[in-house]
Amino acid sequence: MTTRTWLRAALPPLFALTAVLAVTMCPSLVAQAGVGDQTLFVSAVDKKGEPVPDLGPDAFVVKEDGARREILRVSRASEPIGITILVDNSEAANDAVTYIRRALPTFIKALTPANPVSLVGLADRPTILTPFTTNTETLTKRAEGILSLRSTGATFLDATFEVSKGLTSRDYERAAIVAIVVDGTEFTNRYSKDVIAEMKRAGVALHLIAIGVFELNPQDHAVRERSLLVPAGPKDTGGALYTMLAPNGIAQSLEKIARDLTSQYKVVYNRPERTIPPQKIEIESARDGLTVRGTPARTKKGA
Repeated sequence: MTTRTWLRAALPPLFALTAVLAVTMCPSLVAQAGVGDQTLFVSAVDKKGEPVPDLGPDAFVVKEDGARREILRVSRASEPIGITILVDNSEAANDAVTYIRRALPTFIKALTPANPVSLVGLADRPTILTPFTTNTETLTKRAEGILSLRSTGATFLDATFEVSKGLTSRDYERAAIVAIVVDGTEFTNRYSKDVIAEMKRAGVALHLIAIGVFELNPQDHAVRERSLLVPAGPKDTGGALYTMLAPNGIAQSLEKIARDLTSQYKVVYNRPERTIPPQKIEIESARDGLTVRGTPARTKKGA
């Protein structure tokens, strides 16, 4: 199968649930290894998946390679998030596109103009529909015009990899990919582990709405690797996964993701001086019924 990896434009819940964050990240993140204060941007939700307000240091436990770290302070995160929305507009998404067009404007309005957002289509090859902008009207108009393209497959893995790679050059302390993907034909020669590694290097959290069954198919490399990425991508990067068999739940899932992203905590903890970065960072809940997920802060270029 031919690899389709080129963008058409340059891409500038339970008690003590643990989110494991690998530190094989971009140089800006690894450069923090010897610095005392470290930052995680953390989502904290209840059993219904709703954000929990007014949490303090006693609600979280941070560990590096199994060693507990002192939490210095916890506050509401106010830093802008660079958000790329990946939209499956392949032929398989034909029935879902109407729901996507209806749901995206509300999602965009909840995030802009406070956060820069871009839109990328997945049909045939990753294609920038709207570059990063905080202009709500521009994004909404483009989202309302999305159509599925006949005789095309999706490029979810390629788009996730390339967007993550492009985000390494962006000066956002927080970054996220929000993807809406339908179970259908997938075009890629990539491996899910490489896509996840790129997201980790870029400090990007993947929030995924997966529509369909996504069964493993050992005979089809692209379908198999996508099915592996669906659960592992959000889990390993501090994002969230929403699965459904029909597209009528897209709007509700996007609303949850918007509340999640706009209600994150900034958790600052102390790391003893060391020359070797930790292999594993864990953020845990210290309260019953509270689920936490976290992603390390991205250091701005030149900082």
